[in-house]
Amino acid sequence: MTTSGDSRGTGLDQDGCFVREGSLERVPAPFAPVVAELTALLATRFAPDRLVSSYLYGSIPRGTAVPGVSDLDALLVLRTDPTDADRAAARAVETELDAAFPQIDGAGILLIAEERLLSAEERYDTGWFVACLCTPLSGPDVTAALPRYRPTSLLARETNGDLHRRLPGLRERAAAATTQEERNRLTRGVTRNLVRTGFTLVMPRWGGWTSDLVESAEVFGHYYPAHADQMHAAARAARHPAAYPELLDDLLNGLAPWLADEYLAVHGAKTLPPQGP
Repeated sequence: MTTSGDSRGTGLDQDGCFVREGSLERVPAPFAPVVAELTALLATRFAPDRLVSSYLYGSIPRGTAVPGVSDLDALLVLRTDPTDADRAAARAVETELDAAFPQIDGAGILLIAEERLLSAEERYDTGWFVACLCTPLSGPDVTAALPRYRPTSLLARETNGDLHRRLPGLRERAAAATTQEERNRLTRGVTRNLVRTGFTLVMPRWGGWTSDLVESAEVFGHYYPAHADQMHAAARAARHPAAYPELLDDLLNGLAPWLADEYLAVHGAKTLPPQGP
């Protein structure tokens, strides 16, 4: 791994643009039946005039998934804004997959309308995410019309420049969690987000991309050594949240507020969505 601030990182092509990570060819053998069943269930639960395209993202298409530990992540592009029926169908698919395949620790399906995905407001957030971090599973790749992306401050701001807005809600959720299962789930989500936010904070300086949480923490620590230990702890807890029962509160009251302030100082705040009439 290259961590020198003077050297280009990984994940870019010769022009300095993101290389799309993941592919169906990289799906580990234990997860191939899960992906096949996902494809079949989507065809059953969503009509062709409703579902435009489906994508995989996360460790399964990157080829790094661990049976019994990793979850399955998918994103569906719909013709129009998701309805209650669409959300119910997605939840049903998640439940069926989680019950049928012990090799996944849950399934998660995101929904977005094609028009919104391709909008100017989403160009450097969800648009970038689907174009660069998602693997086409079925249907046309709707991101073909989007620009090529580079690891810029603009991209950093629009992807993770809202931690300061989300932090109060995360603290409320942590305070309201009454079971260890709830805290484990929240710890996993918060730690993943903090590590990725820490990485995108330094991404333009590093000049590359990685989705690997351990590598992300290492790259971050090169630029902010005083906070490296906390970020490494967050990366470990993202994989094994139950092993770090006290870390969630420590992060939400220590690393997270510092990271939110530093992000604002370096990249600014993420653009707020346009308000309705």
